[in-house]
Amino acid sequence: MTPGTTSSAELVLATSQEARAFGRALAALLRPGDLVVLTGPLGAGKTTVTQGIGAGLDVRGQVASPTFTIARVHPALHGGPDLVHVDAYRLGSLDELEALDLDTSLEDSVTVVEWGEGLAEVLSEDRLEITLERPRGAQEEPADGSDALDAEVGERRVTVHGVGARWAGLDPRALRLG
Repeated sequence: MTPGTTSSAELVLATSQEARAFGRALAALLRPGDLVVLTGPLGAGKTTVTQGIGAGLDVRGQVASPTFTIARVHPALHGGPDLVHVDAYRLGSLDELEALDLDTSLEDSVTVVEWGEGLAEVLSEDRLEITLERPRGAQEEPADGSDALDAEVGERRVTVHGVGARWAGLDPRALRLG
């Protein structure tokens, strides 16, 4: 557990629909200035959860992995915070992250950073660190025999750590589905 962690929750999401629903539930707790750091291997559901967050925040545009654009802003449609969606996979250093000038929009937006572990923590002392895993055997093997996982199929195990005073009162039950 990260030093300063104030609360945590673990849950299992059986489908991609549940991963999106988790993101929507999480969005109800988020406010401007919040940072969410998503960690997990390829196909674990980081973008799927972010799609749910985007739906819950009611932002404009399709939320898709910003792997090649690195960062994408989704403006709020009805007065809520914008969603800043960052994919730090291709970033090699803290200097590259700082070059994105995320701190200029951090206070007014909800910022979600995929692949941000070890980099994005410097953006805020208060953050949610979410780890997604897809246990072996919990996803279907691709029909074509490739190693690619079907992002829509399979169970995800999710661990949420609230770090800092902002998340001290987080009730982990608020993140559970059903």
